[in-house]
Amino acid sequence: MDAAKITRRSFVKAGALGSAAVLAAGTGLAGSAMAEAEPKQVLRFGANYTPRKRWWYCWLDWDQRAVAEDLEGVAGLGLDHIRIQLLWPFFEPGISTVSQRSLENLRGLLDAADRAGLDVEITVLNGWMSGLSYLPAWVMPVARPEKGEDWNMFTSRRVIEAEKLLFSRIVETVGNHKRFMGFDIGNELGVLQAINNPATPAQADAWTTEILGYCEQIAPGKFHVNGADDSHWFADFGFTRRNLATQGSATVMHSYIYFTGVLERYKYNDPASLHLADYMIELGAAYQTDLKRKVWVEEIGVANGWMPEAYKPEFMEHAIRNIAATGKAWGITWWCTHDIDPGIKDFNALEYNLGLLDLNNRPKPLGRKFAELAAELRKSPAATAPRPLALVIPDAGLQTKAYPADWKYATPYMHLVEQGKTPQIVIESRASDKTYLASRGITELVRI
Repeated sequence: MDAAKITRRSFVKAGALGSAAVLAAGTGLAGSAMAEAEPKQVLRFGANYTPRKRWWYCWLDWDQRAVAEDLEGVAGLGLDHIRIQLLWPFFEPGISTVSQRSLENLRGLLDAADRAGLDVEITVLNGWMSGLSYLPAWVMPVARPEKGEDWNMFTSRRVIEAEKLLFSRIVETVGNHKRFMGFDIGNELGVLQAINNPATPAQADAWTTEILGYCEQIAPGKFHVNGADDSHWFADFGFTRRNLATQGSATVMHSYIYFTGVLERYKYNDPASLHLADYMIELGAAYQTDLKRKVWVEEIGVANGWMPEAYKPEFMEHAIRNIAATGKAWGITWWCTHDIDPGIKDFNALEYNLGLLDLNNRPKPLGRKFAELAAELRKSPAATAPRPLALVIPDAGLQTKAYPADWKYATPYMHLVEQGKTPQIVIESRASDKTYLASRGITELVRI
């Protein structure tokens, strides 16, 4: 399959630069603007945990020592948090049955994280990840005519109540654990909306609001988010951008040049590739109503075939510095901690070498670079310069199918970046609100 044309949907089918001067050049900041820049809050740096031993199938065959060794390796990079994945059918094999053994293993993971000094974001309703579907057998993609009941995970009341049961049992088990950071309600659920659990934007938004509200009810004050994939930011599909930008503790971005159509249009080292993540941050900020709300780059990474191996650390540095320069990011969580054991078959080839650490728990060049950047940007938080120019985009109007990515908004943004400008983004419904524009420091508008 052509790497430049692969989408998450076809992926599912196939699987079932150092200095401030460089930063200024890369983001279009001139010397005077850099002089006016002010430090922002310290970024969180973490990684998506992928166990070396048995991948996430380890929930069924637990090895506490192996997990502890993994997390010590992650902590050795100087990171402060991990995001973990619960495979839904392992934790809730029946609509009214939650696995006590899996919950105990989850508590063991948080205990190991505590000894390693890592906070843990728990991603719960994982019916899809890494190119494979993991929906429980009792979650059906279509109605069961003989029962007259909808079993769609976003619309069925019986399924939604079962989802809440799982969240409640997790809170009973680890809700008071000091390393429990919060819930990510599900991993890239837009993929399921595209392939077997369709939901209209109204249905998807109502579900998100209900589930995130329930998470806040049972685990108040924790960091609860919707770990949506990029499809909703590049199409009017599934969860609306306004919902993603207003519900939960932060706006989540998954930024991959592979899946978002970048490689169909640009080279791996073009400005558009290096600025994809900060474009998505600015896009998320455009739909937010709380100016203090942050964007979490919850997934970002690179794999073989996307660019030369030797360039990966440089790509990482550009991308992370551009993210930090927005001043809008809560944190950066790399995908992923460890490579996958090649003895575990059936993943797409690109999944196996994404780790910051190898299968012997040793840092790879990307791991060393990530550790270096984390240490530097904690000690000296990135300065952010004013961005008085803003691109005005329609509130909606992209295609209504998930794939391929619609670049109606991204293309003019990247044209400005190529001209040495790094704009903010404003949606049309707010473009005439002078108070709002002033609050974001915007003095010049450019319309599509």
